[in-house]
This record gives sequence, structure tokens and C-alpha cells, in this order.
Amino acid sequence: MKKGIIQILAAFFLSLLVQGGVFRVGSYNIKHGCGMDQKIDLNRISATLAKMDADVITLQEVDKNCQRSGNIDLAAQLAKKLKMDYRFASSFPYDGGQYGLAVLSRLPIKEMKQHRLPGGSEPRTALEVKVRLQSINCPVSVVSIHNDWVSDEVRCRQINSLLDQISGRAHPVILAGDFNAEPHEASMGILVQKGWVILDKKGAKTCPADLPTLAIDHLVTKDLSWELLGCRVLEEKIASDHRPILAEWKIPAGGS
Repeated sequence: MKKGIIQILAAFFLSLLVQGGVFRVGSYNIKHGCGMDQKIDLNRISATLAKMDADVITLQEVDKNCQRSGNIDLAAQLAKKLKMDYRFASSFPYDGGQYGLAVLSRLPIKEMKQHRLPGGSEPRTALEVKVRLQSINCPVSVVSIHNDWVSDEVRCRQINSLLDQISGRAHPVILAGDFNAEPHEASMGILVQKGWVILDKKGAKTCPADLPTLAIDHLVTKDLSWELLGCRVLEEKIASDHRPILAEWKIPAGGS
């Protein structure tokens, strides 16, 4: 009982910290913890995530109990190291375990939904979690994205399917992850045509991490009118083959 009360109080005070003025959402394709040096190092990934200091972080290429990454639950281990809530969604079985997406959150996760997407080079899914900023009584959905890496035609189908599945949300939605598409490509254009906003990273690239030439990791929002303080790519060159991205918003006083 005492442990449960402590956990509830800890979540409450973390929530208050988030409400202090800034809401941060990040995303990182962690390549199952395998860096540009081909070494699997979860401590290196954890340190990179800690530097982000984000309230919600979406992860892509996450192993759960796969032999190649040491038969461990990567999302659970990262959440434990960072003292965050988390959810995992499997895209498909792999190497004795599961391979998919995760979301880490300082705020308690109220709901989780897995959205199966049309397949391409691999089965794909999207992971949606809903958190709530208590001081302004505002729920926010954050969706971890990892679209097909081969075909933009397939990515278009995946985007359309996801938008159909999350239509009707009466609160802000943030898509965050590896879209495997540059901003000018058709799959990203669908989002713009349907009223979504692709956050501007000032031309910064995200992949490959050591010398990035591609801008394929994005944060995309709908019905989020808060003041955007910035969206940037973090200069992490070795922990994964992608660089992490981070956006910050000023939380409005007393309303959404």
C-alpha cells in the first residue's frame, strides 16, 4: 500500500513539473540499441534519451526479448533507467522475440491503441498513447511512427490508414517518428493536405547519424495551437543510425 501511494504521489508531482510551462516531445529510432560502431549499448541510448529531457518520447526499432539485443525487453529497461511509464507494440515476431515501437512518458499513460497499417517491405504498425496535462485539463495523443523504408506509394497507404483510424480525436495529436520520407514526398504531402503541420527543423537532417543526408524523422501535429518554442535535431552521432528529434511547446495558462 505504501509503495502504491508513493508511486501515485511521484506521478502527481511529475505532472506538476510538466505543467510548469513547457511540454517536450521527442522521438528516436534506436536501431535496437545498435550504434554506428555496430556495438549494442543500451546505456548509451539511455544517456541520449536523458539528455533530451522530454516528457514523452517515441521510439522506433525496439526489440523485446530478441537474441540479437541480449534477450531483454529494451522498452522496459529504458523506462526503468529513466523512471518513466511506457508502452510497447509489436510489429512482428523477430529473432526469438518481438520487434516494434515504444513510447516512454513522464506522465501516466491513460490509454494505448495499436494501429495496424498496410504492409510493405515489413509489417508495420503505429502506437498511440494518450496522456493528460492536468493543470489545463487537456488530453494529448502521441503516436509513434515507423513507415515503410522502400516505397512512398506504400507510405501513402500507411498514412491514409492511420489517419482513418485516428480520425475524430477531439484533442491535440502529435505524430512522432521515422516516417522514412522527406518533407517534399507524397506521403508527407497527404498530412499537409489534411491540415497537419510538419514541424520545421530548419533543414536539419537525421540519418545517417554520423553524417546525415536525409530528413526522414519528423514531428507532425494536428489541433495543437500552443506556442511552439522550437523543433530541433540533437547532435548524437554514434548511439544509433538516426539522430533524435525534440520539440517544445509553451503550455497555455488555464486552457488548451
